[in-house]
Amino acid sequence: MADAQDTSRGRRNVRTYRASTGTVTFVVAVIAAAYVLGDAAVRAGWQSTVLLAPWVLLVLWGLYAIGPASIIRMDDAGVRVQNMLRRTDFGWKRLRDVDLRWQVVFALDDGTEVTSFGGPARARSRRVTASVVGDAERSAASARVPAGYRELTEIRDRWESAGDAAAAPIRRSWDAPALLALAVIAAWAVVAVLVVQR
Repeated sequence: MADAQDTSRGRRNVRTYRASTGTVTFVVAVIAAAYVLGDAAVRAGWQSTVLLAPWVLLVLWGLYAIGPASIIRMDDAGVRVQNMLRRTDFGWKRLRDVDLRWQVVFALDDGTEVTSFGGPARARSRRVTASVVGDAERSAASARVPAGYRELTEIRDRWESAGDAAAAPIRRSWDAPALLALAVIAAWAVVAVLVVQR
């Protein structure tokens, strides 16, 4: 989740927030899929692996759409909120308010609200018991600000420091590369079914 600069599109100070649990789950699934496909190639041969692969890839695609695809990406010009495959782009000047409920919620000037599935989330507070923790540790634990609130503060600071150039309109679109990948995998799966039925 480090800041980066994308000068190829004129964007600077890009910051991306993504839920870490979705990314971890996806990485574990990729490792498991590689093992399954590798094992199939060794035991059954490449032809069977090619017929099995689209079903494994469909599962990976679904996990990607649910997890790592959902992000908040902000830069000096505005914000992109992607929830699964649906994207909402808007300039900072289109924002009326930003709040942290369970997830970050952006209230836009057209009257809509965009809740982000990826990015900062409100965490449950940890219980601190007197028998386990001393007074100094208890006060230090209560003084810590949860990560979700720190990241919300970063988003608010970026919003407040946005210049007049950050007035891009609200645009809603779909994640075309992910949908194209789904179409390719689905076509591959149909071909696999037809080959097996021959």
